[in-house]
Amino acid sequence: MDIKDLKVLVKIITDTDITEFEMENAEEKIVIKRGPEKEYVQFAAPTTTIAAPAAAVAAAAPATAAPESPAKDDDNSETINSPIVGTFYRKPSPEAPPFAEVGSVIEAGQAVCLVEAMKMFNEIEAEFKCKIIEILKDDAAPVEFGEPLFKVQRL
Repeated sequence: MDIKDLKVLVKIITDTDITEFEMENAEEKIVIKRGPEKEYVQFAAPTTTIAAPAAAVAAAAPATAAPESPAKDDDNSETINSPIVGTFYRKPSPEAPPFAEVGSVIEAGQAVCLVEAMKMFNEIEAEFKCKIIEILKDDAAPVEFGEPLFKVQRL
């Protein structure tokens, strides 16, 4: 499709109340969406990591990095936190065994779970050698940025 045809198509869509248009053939795929989409802005507070609604932090810059160090609990345990908003999965596929179980020893850099965000599956890895004490989220549960996923003991 050339640019002239594309401009005509966009004009037709904007003149109607259509909010989404998708066309695909063997050579190309065109998707046109219009209207406001939900916007999520995240930021890290100095002592804790939280996610906030877009209206509450409109002037703040969004955080792009995962929390540097896991949170520590009183019982000498730490947590592995979600670096992104998404859906928590304990297994790489429905028929596969979980990445980690309670009591598992995890090496630094080893995957402990997946977090799906925008149809992308992101492996969450342990930053240090540890033992899983507790799994804090259910499989297929939604998670927020900085939310604890596992309670672990550093080895």
